[in-house]
Amino acid sequence: MSDKVVITGIGVVAPTGKSAREHWAAVTAGTSKLGPIRAFDATGYPVRIAGEVPDVDIAASMDGRLVVQTDRWTQLAFVATDEALADAALRLPHDDPYQVSVVMASSSGGNQFGQRELQHLWSQRSRTVSAYQSIAWFYAATVGQLSIRHQAKGACSVLAAESAGGLDSLAHAARTIARGVSVVLAGGIEAPLSPYALTCQMANDLLSLDDDPLSAYRPFDAAASGYVPGEGGAVLIVESLEHATARNAPTIYAEIVGWGTTHDGRHASRDPGHDQYARSMRLALERGQTAPAEVDLLVPDAMGVAGYDRSEARAISEVFGPAGVSVSSHKSLTGRMYQGGAALDVVTALLAMREQMIPPMTGLTRPADGYDIDFVTAARKTSVDKVMVCARGFDGYNSSLLLARHQNGRST
Repeated sequence: MSDKVVITGIGVVAPTGKSAREHWAAVTAGTSKLGPIRAFDATGYPVRIAGEVPDVDIAASMDGRLVVQTDRWTQLAFVATDEALADAALRLPHDDPYQVSVVMASSSGGNQFGQRELQHLWSQRSRTVSAYQSIAWFYAATVGQLSIRHQAKGACSVLAAESAGGLDSLAHAARTIARGVSVVLAGGIEAPLSPYALTCQMANDLLSLDDDPLSAYRPFDAAASGYVPGEGGAVLIVESLEHATARNAPTIYAEIVGWGTTHDGRHASRDPGHDQYARSMRLALERGQTAPAEVDLLVPDAMGVAGYDRSEARAISEVFGPAGVSVSSHKSLTGRMYQGGAALDVVTALLAMREQMIPPMTGLTRPADGYDIDFVTAARKTSVDKVMVCARGFDGYNSSLLLARHQNGRST
């Protein structure tokens, strides 16, 4: 790579808040944002707990005509992008629109829009759907709408690898910049809360059926009973260091120094192997020319399913050594947000570096037997200069991203 790749802006729309500041406050306080599903009447479903984004002013970020053409998933991305651009003090359209790209991850697409239109199709005598149905629920709709809105005419992409895609988007953003683009809007947003979407998620038999928001999602805990779905995510501004420096970007949070992506090559199960997951971590370290001992924090996938947690703990111990790296996750506060969750994990990593503090691991009361992991159960003020963020996608996707604090980044 001829130039370093850095992150200069953060935009958050998550159960933990509608800004990076709100998210960090909730994470450091360990405040759970899970609760009964409000998006629809879920009383007849075995899964009734989720992490939902609090009331958000969509109209402030989108023209009313565009609101009726898009799904909530795309609308949340517009809000997060506006915050990220403001945080980066970056004005778009760019002088050269071909120097700007959008690379986002998506799993479920516009399912709320699709739910509404399919109900119209089969319950109304007219048997019609909106003219925007074909594009609003398409998994690339958000990338397309953002590229139009901000005149991003560089190569644009959408990645679909379940939770792993939220990290893949940043790795691909770095590759896109290496090929000559200056700015990339990256990350992931999800809004998977509708009757149809929840039914699809329940098919994997991995969701928690616990109705208590405080105990429903407990990654790595002896009482882990599955994960809770969540909506939202994050958009991040990724730039070449040369471009960020030339425009005097106010904040350079971190450099993207390494990444690794692998696949298990086997059918999904409740007890997946750890070999390829560990390999993705090693690849990220090798590409980042970083020794395991140099990593100050690892943010895990933290699925909350015993077999997945066990294999993840084994991969971490194998790569970093027994209790060889500090591990913390906030997912029990937000739910598993699929692609959006991995992107939000990156935000947590960036803020941990900025604040030089590891936030507490939440939802963990008693680690399951056999884990030799340094779980950070109370906020720890310490040097946080390199962070690895890891994610797994169903059916074998594994991704690891290595970030390094930039020497000119803002520190408070």
